[in-house]
Amino acid sequence: MIKKGSKVKVITGKDKNKEGEIIEINRSNNRAKVKGINMVKKHVKTTKEKKGGIVSKENFLNISNLVLIVDNKKNIKKKEGKK
Repeated sequence: MIKKGSKVKVITGKDKNKEGEIIEINRSNNRAKVKGINMVKKHVKTTKEKKGGIVSKENFLNISNLVLIVDNKKNIKKKEGKK
């Protein structure tokens, strides 16, 4: 199951075969943001608190375009005998 913090690999699109970590999930739309993947330029207006300009940030990807990377060293479950 894909959840926040999971390592995933992109299987389609402009970032094919890249790997990253999930930072945000939108379950209602089946979309996820992956760190460093699907970067877009956003034009931000200047306010009193923030400086404006062109900012690069991650955009959502469809979960069907991601595959979970399983680290076998961490997820090995040992069989325990009955006590």
